Amino acid sequence: MIGWMEEDILNRNKNINRGFRKLEVWNEAIDLYAFVKLNILISSKISFRVKDQIEGSVFSVHSNIAEGYGRRYLKENIQFNSIALASLAENYSQIYALRKVQLINEELFDEYDKKHYSLENKLINYNKSQVKQLKEKSDWHNDYIVREIIETYGIED
Repeated sequence: MIGWMEEDILNRNKNINRGFRKLEVWNEAIDLYAFVKLNILISSKISFRVKDQIEGSVFSVHSNIAEGYGRRYLKENIQFNSIALASLAENYSQIYALRKVQLINEELFDEYDKKHYSLENKLINYNKSQVKQLKEKSDWHNDYIVREIIETYGIED
């Protein structure tokens, strides 16, 4: 969930390359990273090596969503979203393993699982919609004249 301070940051200094900030999947990926960082990675029971792997995989999710968006080419965006999904799967496996050996409690795992599942399904659906768009030969508008941009930034044709 975006607080008022984050919303202020996300609404300033807009340009076409920062459009990913409006994506629900990107915002949920940031929220999942914050949850993992602030609730799971603080545990002193988990080794540094495992913490590093967990942080790397969860950090990779929002990073790949943003990078794919920034590529401005539909096929690459789909590819980077697929990488984000793979990182999400990797992260789930890591957190599940911690739960299995009781390094995190059931309540914390359940909260993580809800956030993860929501993001995972939204990212799957986002990627499916982009694959459908690609199959319909309706490529990403790489000319930077998109209705959203025209309306948001007042750019004229």
